[in-house]
Amino acid sequence: MSLVYDIPEVLDRRDGPHGEVVLRRHGGLLQIIANGCFLMDTSDGRSERRLVDAALAALDASGERPAPHVLIGGLGVGFSLTHAAANSRWGGITVVEREPAVIDWHRRGPLSGLTRAALADPRTKIVEADLTRYVNETCATYDALCLDIDNGPGWTVTEGNETLYAPAGLTACARLLKPGGVVAVWSAKPSPEFEESLRNAGFQRVRTEEIPVARGVPDVVHLGVGPG
Repeated sequence: MSLVYDIPEVLDRRDGPHGEVVLRRHGGLLQIIANGCFLMDTSDGRSERRLVDAALAALDASGERPAPHVLIGGLGVGFSLTHAAANSRWGGITVVEREPAVIDWHRRGPLSGLTRAALADPRTKIVEADLTRYVNETCATYDALCLDIDNGPGWTVTEGNETLYAPAGLTACARLLKPGGVVAVWSAKPSPEFEESLRNAGFQRVRTEEIPVARGVPDVVHLGVGPG
C-alpha cells in the first residue's frame, strides 16, 4: 500500500531586503518561509490572538484607558491584526512589517482573504519597516506593544532581531510606551533570562503566561508594565 503525501505548492517566491521569502500552500494551510526557515502558518493562531488579549487585560489591570493604541510587531499571516481589529476596544492598530512581500500578499495576494476586513478598518495602519529600527527612530507612542517577529527572545532565527531583546532594545520599547503601557512578547518557549531583562529595563509586574498548543510545549507571552 503506497502512502500519498501532500507536497507543498510554492505560490510566490521573492528576494526581499532581508533575503528570500516564500509563500506556499501545504494542504489547507498557507505557510511563510524565510531564508529556508519555517516561520508560521495558518493552522492555529491561538497564541497570536492571546498575545493581543493579554496586552489588553494587562492595560485594564493598570486602570481605565479609553481607546488604547496598540503596536503589533510583525504582520505574519495576520492572526494578531485580525483579532485586534475584531475588538472595538482598540482605538488604533499599527502593524510594523519589514517584508514588502508579506504586506503585498495580504493586500493583493493569497493572504488577503484572511485580513481584508482588518486592513480596511480605519483604525489600521501598516508601516513597512524593520521593527528593530522603528522602535529607535519613531516619535510615536503607544499604550501597548505586541511583539511577534521571531521564535522568541532566546530563539531568534533572523539576524539582527536579538537586538530587540537586548537592554538597548527594551529601553527603546519602554520609551515608546505611554505611562503605564504594556509590552507583550510572544515566544515559543519560556525565558527566565528575558523576564530578568525586562525587570532590568524598568518594566514592572513582569510575568509569563503559557498558551497551550496542539502539540509540544506551550507557547508563552512575556508581559511587563512600563514605568509611570
